[in-house]
Amino acid sequence: MAERNLTRAARNLSMTQPAVSNALNRLREALGDKLVARSGYGVEPTPRALALWPSIADALRQLEGALSPGQFIASEATNTFVLAMADATAAALMPGLVGILERDAPGISMRVLPLTTRDPRPILDEGAIDLAVGFFPAVLADLTAQSQAGGKAPFDHQRLYDGHYVCVMRRGNPLAQGPLTLDRFCAAHHLLVSFSGRPYGFTDEALASLGRKRRIVLTVNQFFTAGRVVSSSDLLTVLPRHFVPVTGMAEELVLRELPLEVPPVHVDSLWHLRQAQRSEHAWLRLAVMAAARQAFQSGHSD
Repeated sequence: MAERNLTRAARNLSMTQPAVSNALNRLREALGDKLVARSGYGVEPTPRALALWPSIADALRQLEGALSPGQFIASEATNTFVLAMADATAAALMPGLVGILERDAPGISMRVLPLTTRDPRPILDEGAIDLAVGFFPAVLADLTAQSQAGGKAPFDHQRLYDGHYVCVMRRGNPLAQGPLTLDRFCAAHHLLVSFSGRPYGFTDEALASLGRKRRIVLTVNQFFTAGRVVSSSDLLTVLPRHFVPVTGMAEELVLRELPLEVPPVHVDSLWHLRQAQRSEHAWLRLAVMAAARQAFQSGHSD
């Protein structure tokens, strides 16, 4: 379920692939379901397996916690943590996080996956990642609503920093001369960074509230790609202000304040509550917070 691949599962279990296949066959007979079916280079779970997995994953983690030796000691640990975040977020946080690893936890490894959704709860629930970092307004609103209704949401979050977005264009763009009015902004052609590929973002929501809209001619899923395309075209894009200096393209780009009110972007870390009491996960959350404070107190104002 975690790897979606029998070969990788066998390697993680220190077993041969035939042994894993035999164990899987025994599970299939016991549960009366094939559990997984071949799909491309891996396997996909059946609905029955998906229904069973949350309870089984929780039980496995409780067992792991009960058997794990003592308190987590970062300087001696060899954990691998998996995080999901956008490239702009990684550019801000990872230098500080690598510094923490080199200084305090030389045996720990980090894997950073691209964030492809504004709701990472399913991948956190599956255990595919340890921590998601990003802008999750709908998720946080849902968690708040559950809490106010007296329920206990299975996820928790922590504010890391507030981002400020600006309009970015190449230095030779005709719109770089003179004020960037709302009319000029709407008349231009735009590039949108969208993790889902949906050609509509929070800037478009703000425009819609004014009865306006813009022409989006290109959608990409990385902020760095957006900066590169805009630096060699007359497209406009909207990027986090703090991201531009670390792109290596700052000299080629011009920043302008957006000609409309756009709410600040709150960047949070989000995790599953089953992880909350694990000392290694608590260390990870503190390390990410420390990296955010270092980035936004030492070099970024937004």
